[in-house]
Amino acid sequence: MDADVIVVGAGLAGLVAAAELTERGRSVVLVDQEPEQNLGGQAFWSFGGIFLVDSPEQRRMGVRDSRELALQDWFGTAAFDRDTDEWPRRWAEAYVDFAAGEKRAWLRERGVGFFPIVGWAERGGYDATGHGNSVPRFHVTWGTGPAVVAPFERRVRAAAESGRLALRFRHRVDEIVTDGGTVTGVRGAVLEPSDAPRGAATSRVAVGEFELSGQAVVVSSGGIGGNHDLVRSAWPDSLGTPRTRC
Repeated sequence: MDADVIVVGAGLAGLVAAAELTERGRSVVLVDQEPEQNLGGQAFWSFGGIFLVDSPEQRRMGVRDSRELALQDWFGTAAFDRDTDEWPRRWAEAYVDFAAGEKRAWLRERGVGFFPIVGWAERGGYDATGHGNSVPRFHVTWGTGPAVVAPFERRVRAAAESGRLALRFRHRVDEIVTDGGTVTGVRGAVLEPSDAPRGAATSRVAVGEFELSGQAVVVSSGGIGGNHDLVRSAWPDSLGTPRTRC
């Protein structure tokens, strides 16, 4: 096999996954269809807002929040009402547990700091029974998006220098490879090199093909812009609402 894990997408989610995996002794290949100058994806351009529940910043502002209220807000927005919503519902519960628990400390250990005023993104109907957040939960990172990306980019580059991780830019994944119902890797097209600056459109001209094999595949592509070519399901949209989609 080429690696223990193939991570598809070198945005923030891919960087976090790759960094955590390599620090746990796994070998990783991180692939992305964009050139190296776009490492970090759209998170680099973001305001750096982090979803936290019952944080010191909230309490300092007099905001009363709890795991139960945050989950009620999430369910009010997601409107889980289908048999296929079972896994998205579990994901929501696990993420709210993380946001109300170790998430803030985990981020601070990695060098992420927060502005002392909490914003109210995705504001709802001012109660806890409808759409959106019923209290402010938008914690802005000092340094905004670039400061969120930076600590994870450093860890990924360190892993690459040590040989635990391989970076494969301009590799567009078009297919997840399976064998007898088991995922064994990915395949796709190698795109022509591009020196376009970060955020600029890049060529989709293919100059070759590739296939990579691994014990596991983590798909972390798409993001808020949905600029992916790979079918994915049960991923959160820009409001953090998991819904099955392509």
